[in-house]
Formats: sequence, C-alpha cells, structure tokens
Amino acid sequence: MFDNRKQTILGFIFLVGIIYVLRLFYLQVIDDTFHTLGSTNAIQKEIQVPLRGQIYDRNGRLLVANVEVYDMLVTPRKVKSIDTLTFCKLLGITRGYFDSTMNAAKEYSANRTSLFMRQLSKEDYGRIADAMVNFPGFTFEQSFFRTYPGNTMANALGYIGEIPKKQFEEQTVPYYRKGDYIGLTGLEKYYEGELRGRRGVKFMMYDVHGEEKGVYQGGKFDTLAVIGKNLYSSVDIEVQQLADSLFQNKVGSVVAIEPATGEILAMGSYPTYNPSLLSGREFSKNFLSLTRNPDKPLNNRAVSAFYRPGSTFKLVQAAIGLELGVITPSTSFASTGSMFVFHSGPYEASNLNYAIQLSSNPYFYNVFRKIIGNNNEKSPFQSARIGLNVWNGMVAKFGFGRKLGIDLPSETKGLLPDVARYDKVYGKEQWKFSNIYSLSIGEGELGVNVLKLANLCATLANRGYWRTPHLIKGIGANGKGIDSELRKVHKTDIDPKHFEAVVNGMSLVIKQGTGRASNLESVGIEVCGKTGTSQNKKGKDHAIFIAFAPRYNPKIAVACVVENGGFGGVASAPITGLLIEKYLTRKISRQAYKEQVINTRYTTVAASAGAKAAPKPINPDAPEKTPEKPADNKIKPATKPQAR
Repeated sequence: MFDNRKQTILGFIFLVGIIYVLRLFYLQVIDDTFHTLGSTNAIQKEIQVPLRGQIYDRNGRLLVANVEVYDMLVTPRKVKSIDTLTFCKLLGITRGYFDSTMNAAKEYSANRTSLFMRQLSKEDYGRIADAMVNFPGFTFEQSFFRTYPGNTMANALGYIGEIPKKQFEEQTVPYYRKGDYIGLTGLEKYYEGELRGRRGVKFMMYDVHGEEKGVYQGGKFDTLAVIGKNLYSSVDIEVQQLADSLFQNKVGSVVAIEPATGEILAMGSYPTYNPSLLSGREFSKNFLSLTRNPDKPLNNRAVSAFYRPGSTFKLVQAAIGLELGVITPSTSFASTGSMFVFHSGPYEASNLNYAIQLSSNPYFYNVFRKIIGNNNEKSPFQSARIGLNVWNGMVAKFGFGRKLGIDLPSETKGLLPDVARYDKVYGKEQWKFSNIYSLSIGEGELGVNVLKLANLCATLANRGYWRTPHLIKGIGANGKGIDSELRKVHKTDIDPKHFEAVVNGMSLVIKQGTGRASNLESVGIEVCGKTGTSQNKKGKDHAIFIAFAPRYNPKIAVACVVENGGFGGVASAPITGLLIEKYLTRKISRQAYKEQVINTRYTTVAASAGAKAAPKPINPDAPEKTPEKPADNKIKPATKPQAR
C-alpha cells in the first residue's frame, strides 16, 4: 500500500520535471521571442489619447470641436549630451524655458515621462520629427485642443485644462497622468466621464540605440483608444448668438427654457469671452487676464449670480394667495396708512389682473399680510412664525432656495428665508410681519439667479409645474442616456386654475403695462410677462423681465437681467421680445430696432471711470413711454438687504 503511494508521488514529480525541461528547451532553443527581446532590450508602453467628445446644438450644429495636435514628452533620465542650442532653435523656445521645464520634469521623476511642450501643430510636428532622432529622451503623443465654431456660450460650455495637483493626488482610481487635460468648468466638467473617452495602450519595441523595432507580440497586448461620447445639447445657436449681440455694452444674463421639457434654449452670461482664449498654449496668460477683469467674465451669472427677484415675485405671491383662499381674482385692497412705506400713490388696483399689470406694491403687501396672518393665532409673533412656515414651503416648490439640478457644476441655491433665519437675526418670538414685509414684493432676504427666474416663468407657462432645467438632451451615438433626474417633473401643488388669473395679468403687462417693449402682436404672437426692478446698493438698480410665449401651448420662457439697467420694461423687455420672436418665427422683423438695442449701453459699477454716458433709453414700438411704475423702485426694506 505504502509502496504504491510512493511510486505515484515519484511519478508525478518526474512528470513535472519533464514538462519543466521541455518548456525551457522550447523557450531557449525553438522560440526566438526572448532572444529578440534581449537584442532590442526595451519595451515601451505608449498611451493612446482618444479625441474628446464633441458638443452640438439642438439642430446638429457644432458648438465644440477638436483639432488634432501633438504633445512633446520628456523622460529626463534618457536626455543625455544633446545640443541644447540647436534643440531650442528647432522648437523656437528659449534656453530659460528649456531649463525650467527640464528642472520641473526631473523634480517630478527622472524615470517617468512628463509634458515638455503642448499642442504642436501637424505642420510643426512634420517639420521637426526627423530631427528628433538626435535628441534622445523626447517623444510625441497625439493630442488635441478644443475649437468653438459658434464662438458662443463660453461660460456654460466651460473649458479644459491640466488636472489640478490636488485632484491628481486624490484620484481614487488612477486614470489621469500629470499634465493630462480634464474638464474644469461648465459642461466640460459635468460630463467629463462621457467626454474623455477611454485611453488605449500600445507596446512598442526599441533596440539599444532607441530605434523603433515594431509592435510587441504583433499588438497582442494592445488596446484601442475609444473616442469620447458626443453631447447633443438643447441650445438653439441662432437664438444664443442673437442674445450675445443684444448684450453688447451690457452686463447681466439671459436664460431661455422650453417649458414642456425643461430644455435650455439659450444661456448667456455677460460680458462673456472668446472660448478659444482658454483652449491653446496661451491658457495661463489669458486666464490671468480674464480673472483680473472687473466685470468678471469667468463667472456664469446665469447660475451663480445673486439678485432680488423684485416685482416678478409678485406672481408667486398671487398664486399662493389664490391657493390659500386669502384672495380671489376679483379681490381689491384700499390704501391705508399702514402702507406708507410703499409710496402707494395712484397705483391701487380693483382686482388681481390690474394689480399685476400695474405692479401694485400696496396690493401685494396686503396679499402677503393675509398669507402670513392666515391662522387663528392672536399673538402677532406666533402668527408670523406659522404663516412664514406655510409660505416658505409653498415658495420652495417653485424652486426657490434650492438648486434646481441643472447639469452644470456651479449652480447656487439662492436665498429663501425661513423661521430659523429670523430667529437668529431677531431672537425667538421677537419678530412679526412688520419685520419681513419687504418679502411681499420680492425684496429683503430673497435671492435668486437668472436660471431660477427663467424656471419661474416656465412654471407659470405650464400652469403649476416645472421640469429640471438641462442643457444636454442626448449622449453618444444614439442620442440617449441622460440622467433621469433631468427629466423629472416638479409640481407646485397649486391648482392650475389659479394660474389662469396670474397669466391674465401677465398678458395685460405686455399689452397695456410696463412690458410693451416685448409685445409681438404684430407678428401674431401673444406674449405674457412681468417686469421687475432689483434693488442694488452699489449703483443703479438691476432691470428684470420674464416672459413666455405663446400664451397657450407655450414654446419658450425667458428671463433677462441687465445689471444697472434701472427698469425691466426699458432695459430687459426689448431683449426678451427679440429673442422670443427669433425662436418662434426664425427671423427678426424689426432690424432697426434690433440695432438700437445692440447699441444701447448701460454703465456698471465695474466699468471704467472714463466710460461714455449711456444713451437715452430705447423707445418700444408703442408710442407712449413705458417706464416701470415708481412703486417697483422705491421700497426701503424693513430688514437689512443682503449683500450681493
């Protein structure tokens, strides 16, 4: 029994020994692979960088494209005894650039490859490629840089640049190398994972002299690079470029949304910049120049600026008041002494429609007072706490005080005051309606960006709901694949019938009120809108206008803010009307008027001291003047305004 087991074990060992000897014989005598590798002495792993995905507008026109270039890389350990003067002349660089870049490369790693020079054109590469055999240690890698055929939407599209040091060091899965490009802002950052594609790897053999001997193992271990996925945006480039033109000589922002889908049709932040400035070798110099510009062109005002909504917020108050039953469309308020702070004058209204048309501050003061006091509490302090809680919850459903969820990385929440805020400012049970009444007309502790104003307009157009605003409607070859959150429906829980009364008032604003500059009845379009004036302690007030069209089955909702523009009906309504006309009719019928809007300047606080005075305000088609009523502009908030 024991002898049989011993024989089995010895047989197994003997068999393994034979297999081992035969394998060695095959590798050393028959197979010449390792002999070849011994003579070549080097296998180099080359990274194949894929082209980044491109970005298109809603009609298939390119917004962001690629141009193929070459990056020069260096491995310091391999750079030996080169003619530095000839090398610098060949590349057109200074000795200082050579020394500083080489020192940085050595500091990073003497044995690892790092970037030496970025974005050599195909022509430059062809001119120097043959000569590089005399300069060991330098290699080339195919790369690209971004181009912008539409020359628009710089802030929303964003830019790419070298991966920041902190982000490079904190990678959970090592993918990026030192010096790699990565999306830093805008859509480039938000959709980095889709746009970057997947790198390929190629193993090449070189002899002891550094000469290429072909691919290793016939490419058996190579992987192909996969081009990044294209993005298909909802932007209408013609409307976007018109907005760019209309905002010449102005500071502010405009956002246009398709109400039914939440798709962004245009998003502009002004002053803007040429996106190509942050795409080439001059990135660092141009970036520094842009950061020093006092009008802050790198800030995307559309999603990150802070404005008080002004009289546009009266539309929210109206809808909430109707839902709570504290008013009806026919409710009227008489002026009383308690409203002296509003300079009420003749701007009383016999019903809600006219209150919206005339932008009556006293009317909406009373609406808000009834909302806050719509409970049985006898104490004004308790009543204010209960009422504000109810009001806050209803306003939040319009998207105020929260991020809307747009596919951009820089969206801000804005400001929507609650009980906790006032408890902190005044102390618990130490504040009441008289401390917060400026909220009634969109002033005080309210803060919004232009996206939020456009979303409010889309909500009114939809009669009570909004979809998450988004810029990208399709990803990849099949044009699908966006996050389901970007299609989500958000309800205000206000009965749609109440919005009809609000929309009636908005229609009157355009036909007979302060928004006549955006009236498009001449081209068969009924526009509904609301003007507003956002108080500004640092200069002239900001001009706000929101509008949607057509009234029924609306196709576009727009919010426009012109900083230091004064009245929304004068500065912002003309821009909005032209954008709506362009989108719905594909043309502009009033070319002279368009040029007048383009050439109108509004001086900002940041503008140079020697700037020329602004020309007279634009006269809309209607013969009578249409400035905002004083009621929109004279309120002194009871609470201290928040800093912008």
